[in-house]
Formats: sequence, structure tokens, C-alpha cells
Amino acid sequence: MSSPDFRDLLEANGRYREGFGLAGFDGIARAGVAMITCMDSRIEPLEMIGLSTGDAKILRTPGGRVTPDALIGCVLGVHLLGVTRILVVPHTRCAMASGEDADVVARVARETGEDLSDLTLGASTDQRARLIEDVDLLRTHPHVGERATVGGFLYDVDSGALEQLF
Repeated sequence: MSSPDFRDLLEANGRYREGFGLAGFDGIARAGVAMITCMDSRIEPLEMIGLSTGDAKILRTPGGRVTPDALIGCVLGVHLLGVTRILVVPHTRCAMASGEDADVVARVARETGEDLSDLTLGASTDQRARLIEDVDLLRTHPHVGERATVGGFLYDVDSGALEQLF
């Protein structure tokens, strides 16, 4: 049973299914790539690096941070899914870089009245420092570091440029 709130999406899925060609795909990252990037809808992870469906594992988190779930994805990727290269990719003009956690919590409270102060969001104005931390975490992790090359990048949402920083 579908809710009217999702009807447009289910109708679009019906059209998608008509040309669906990925049946039987094994889920291995054909290009050996995993990318951790932001959930921002301006980012097209596969397209930005010239890959297609099936080539890479894409993990999206607020701010492109290596969260506990993203870390688990990387561990499983290098052990079971053919991942040999990991890109950590935050981006310009990111809401998670517009302030610290307290600033984002205050903004949500102003705009919605909700109190998110019980959550750790991972917001920081120092994207470079966060990226260094996240890349270092992966490079030194006992289940990832020796199995994959890890790089830190910055994606420019206005030009489409991807720059390797670390």
C-alpha cells in the first residue's frame, strides 16, 4: 500500500524499471573506488570522477564526514567489495561548514523550534582540519589503512572542480 505522499516517486520508479539493466549485478566496486561525500543534492559523485553505476561505493554523510557508519562501509568495502581507493570529499558552501554544532543547533531551533542539542552533528568551520582528521582515521585504521589508498579532496559546487588536498 502506498501513501499519496510517495505516489510521484513510485510512478517514476515504474518508468525506471522499464529500462532497468542491472539485474544480477554482484555489487563489487568495479573501479575499486569508495567515496565518502556529503548528502548535498548538488553533488553527483559518480559523474564527478567519470564513473558509472557499479564502479564505486558511495557513502553520504552530513558534511562528507567519516562517521561510524561510513567507517564500517569502508571496512566492508576493502574486505568484501573490491575497494582499493577511498576518496573523502567535503564540498564548498556546505551547511555543515557554516558553523560549529551549537550554531547549527541554534539555526534549527530558530527555523523549526526543535532542540537538537542532544545530538553530535560534526559541524565545523574548519573543513581542512576535519578532512585531515578523517583521512588520518582511515589511513591509520587497522582494517582499512593497509588495504586502500586514501585521499582527501574538496569539491567545488559552483565549478564542478575536484581538488586533492591530502
